[in-house]
This record gives sequence, C-alpha cells and structure tokens, in this order.
Amino acid sequence: MRAAVLHETGQEKLEVLDDIETVGFGPGKVKIRVRATGLCHSDMSAMNGVLPQPAPFVPGHEGAGEIIDVGDGVSGLSQGDRVLLCWLPACGACPACKRGQTQLCLAGFMNAGTPNFKRPGGDVFGFAGTGTFAEEVVVEAGCAVPIPDDVPFDIAALIGCGVTTGLGAAVNTADVAVGSSVAVIGCGGVGISAIQGARLKGAAQIIAVDPVASRREAALTFGATEAVAPDELADAKQRITAGEGFDYVFEVVGKSATARTAYETTRRGGTLCVVGAGAMDDYLRLNMFELFFDEKRILPSMYGGADVLTSYERAIALWRAGRIDLASLITHRVQLAEVNEALDQMRTGVALRTCIEI
Repeated sequence: MRAAVLHETGQEKLEVLDDIETVGFGPGKVKIRVRATGLCHSDMSAMNGVLPQPAPFVPGHEGAGEIIDVGDGVSGLSQGDRVLLCWLPACGACPACKRGQTQLCLAGFMNAGTPNFKRPGGDVFGFAGTGTFAEEVVVEAGCAVPIPDDVPFDIAALIGCGVTTGLGAAVNTADVAVGSSVAVIGCGGVGISAIQGARLKGAAQIIAVDPVASRREAALTFGATEAVAPDELADAKQRITAGEGFDYVFEVVGKSATARTAYETTRRGGTLCVVGAGAMDDYLRLNMFELFFDEKRILPSMYGGADVLTSYERAIALWRAGRIDLASLITHRVQLAEVNEALDQMRTGVALRTCIEI
C-alpha cells in the first residue's frame, strides 16, 4: 500500500512509497482504510524534531475512514463502520481517567514507540501511534470512534484533532465568559477553532493575531471582531482595553516568544491559555514578582481540556446546527501523492487546513 514517509528527523520532504505494510493487527485492534486526513502543525513539529517521534515514520494523526477488519475481543465496532481516529484514547483505568481528566491519559503515548508499519528496509512508525498519511492503518480499538453517516470524512478528520483542540481550549479550559475580551495569537486551523469557541461562549471582542494577511481575513469570517498583524497587537491592546489587557489570550503557536507576548497582553487577573505544542528546550521566562503581583492564570490546554469523546459529539452537534463552520476550515485539498504541496501550504501560511484525500 502507499504511505508518505519521513526517513530522518529534520527532512523537509516526505516520500510517497508503495511498499508499505501495516503491522500489529490482532486482538483488540482494528484496521482502517483512511479516506481523509488533515495536515496539522503537530505533524510538521514531529518532522523537524520539536515534538519527539522515532523515525522513519508516517506523519498524520487527524484522520477518518472505514473499518476493514476487526480483531478478536473488539466489541462495538464492525467491518464497514465509519470512524474518526482518536490519537489520544482514554484507557479508563489510570489515575487521570479516574479523575475524569481523560485528555491526560498517557496510554496512547505508549503506542508511539511501537512500529505501525514495515517495508523491506525495516520498521516504520506512525506519528502519535497512528500515521494517517497512509492508505491503511492499524490502531487500538479505542482509537476508532464511530461517526454518524451524515458526517463527511473530511469534517470528521478535523474533529479528530484541530477542531477539538481549539474549540475545547475556549469552551472547556478557559471557559470564556460572556461579554469578555479575547485575543487569539496564531490563526491556523486550531486558532480559528478557538475563535469559534470564544464566539460560541459569547465573547464581546475577539482579536485575531497572525502575520499572514489571508489568515487574518479568514478569521473575520469565523467570528473575530478585528484582525491584526503581530506588530499591531500592542496598539490593539491600548485601543480596545485602554492598555489594561485582554480578559483571555490564547497562544496557538507553541513558542516561548509568543507565549511571553500573550502573557504581557493578558490583563491582571486574566487568563492566558497555552494551546500551541512547543519544544522541550524552549523555556517561558516569568519572574516571581509578576506571577504574584499580576495574578494571571496560566492554563495549558491539552487536546481541548476535556473528555474527547464528549467533545467530538458536541462538535458534531454544533456543526449540524450551523453554530460552527468546519467546511470552510478546509481551504486546500490534495491527493496523497501531492502531500509535499500540503506541507508548503502550511509553511507559507496560505492554508487554514489542507485535506489530504486518500
């Protein structure tokens, strides 16, 4: 079968090969025919080494498709079921799950070190234990979440990561208050989803911040009340909040520099929500006095900050009701053979989300 492979961490291009085989199918597993997958910034972060991932590997973790085989002991799933892939399934038994913080379950991360594929040259891993830039993938049954027949594969793929992450950051983690002021730094697919979440929660002012003009323009169509370039943020803070700062600021880039800017843009007593996934050696510097004196809440948000299955259902319900726009998040479409075009679209910032149709 075909899959897009990164041979070594740090390479910028993927190679689409046709000699890949899935491995690991057996009890408790399902095999999925991938139909659509989104390119998430986390995939690129794994490619360049910001996020740890053994290589060679198949990127992709935001996918949807059909079950083509079910292993022994799997219940509730059947051949032909339409599913989205959950890259962080909850085990239900660890301390985090028992506390109701299923988004912090580490069971899914344990799969990242186990090969998902093989080829004549040796083992090939799947990013985040999945690897959806492939025609087929074998995953734990808990990673396959059934979707209703009216949800297209491309929409389901988005819900599998970017939408759940951004929407949940605003709705669950930050719990944006009605009438509040919000700034979102970084307006790709996740940032736009955070904007939609802030709009749903009733924020009065939502400022989108991004260096790419087309993304700023797009943010206005998704609920932002104003969109500015990064060098205009300080002026927007002064104009809109009289210099006090925003009630909520979402950092959706994953860099200490933008997190520091987000902290300084948050009002005293306000909330900084860190959504972007950054590098382990990139440190955010805060002094002890400002932490004490400003009393700003710093809230990291992992995968939307709540039970992901509940979040999936909520996103589908909101999409059906027309309360959130998911179709317009997909600004570009490519075939698997054109996957490097998708990478270029993300690097230049022209795409909110590129759907890879497989």
